[in-house]
Amino acid sequence: MDFDFTEDQESLRDAVRRWVNKDFGFERRHALAKAGGATRAVYGELAELGLAGLVVPEEHGGLGLGAIEAMVVCEELGRGLVNAPYTFAALMAPRLLGAAPESLRSAWLPRVAEGGAMLVPALQERAARYRLARVSTMAQPAGGGFALTGTKLVVPAADEADAFLVPARLWGAEDGEAGIGLFLVERAAVSVSAYPTQDGARAGDLTLAAAPGTLVAENAFALLEDAVDAGLAAQCAEAVGLMDRLVAITVEYMNTRKQFGTPLAGFQALRHRMADVKMQLELGRSMSYFASLKLGEPAAQRRRAISQARVQLGQSMRFVGQQCIQLHGGIGCTDDVNASHYFKRLTMLEMSLGDTLHHLGEVSARMQDSAGVFA
Repeated sequence: MDFDFTEDQESLRDAVRRWVNKDFGFERRHALAKAGGATRAVYGELAELGLAGLVVPEEHGGLGLGAIEAMVVCEELGRGLVNAPYTFAALMAPRLLGAAPESLRSAWLPRVAEGGAMLVPALQERAARYRLARVSTMAQPAGGGFALTGTKLVVPAADEADAFLVPARLWGAEDGEAGIGLFLVERAAVSVSAYPTQDGARAGDLTLAAAPGTLVAENAFALLEDAVDAGLAAQCAEAVGLMDRLVAITVEYMNTRKQFGTPLAGFQALRHRMADVKMQLELGRSMSYFASLKLGEPAAQRRRAISQARVQLGQSMRFVGQQCIQLHGGIGCTDDVNASHYFKRLTMLEMSLGDTLHHLGEVSARMQDSAGVFA
């Protein structure tokens, strides 16, 4: 199997990397974080590069590209520590809108592709603990449409979005996969309580009180799983970019910081520790590739593969982040050192769209093979 990237994919990588190096240095990122984490202007610059329409079909003004191109972009955005809700707004939202009626797709997808509209999924509810089927927000027919009542938590860039893609229950048990609909709810119809997050971005909680919603899909559970898997694969790629850059920062620090008149890189024990860090980075990288390549598989195989990748990335993120900060010493914990911000973002990613323990449970639940032990 050929794992080399195509010329077009390498050109895409170079374009994103050039923008990061030129227009999104650590100083700008740090200033945005200290100012509260507003990201809409950054997202607009990504849209000018055509990245907002990366996976939007060409007939709706997008580039119509796939999972490998999304992986390439997210890896570079991670390397640059770009704090914009790219995974949610540019990758997951178009995937969810793809199931909408043509009139809704025509109204929103061109605006998404050009960056004029930011749509973000609002998936998480209190006590759900990453379970997509745990939906207590209710949708009731009202005036030819639907009225949604409920609360959604930790929605990325909630106070900057133009609309939300909201799962709500049409019927069925609160934990049931059946009866979940997906609705588009515009920002003006909801109450948003926004706050900065630990990684320098923003999120918010949504309160829907009979908020008018437009039906995107009636039986939406499988659609939600598909979009979340695409988001997880993108976050795996972002984590690889983050770890790759954090390792490079740490190696540079070890080559310049001296202890007892000798650079830290000269101590054999620390070199062995860095070898372990690089091994975890490469394990994460290979599983990120695995996740993106499996997005086109049937749902059962795809879900297991994505969770397997996410478990490895969770372990790699924690190990690489902790070791690199420790190798920096006390200065690695300070706000003015970029290594600390990479560690914060890795920590936030480890809890996004399901933490490592959640995905370990997902893998366990899908292990049907007996490995020849039982008949």
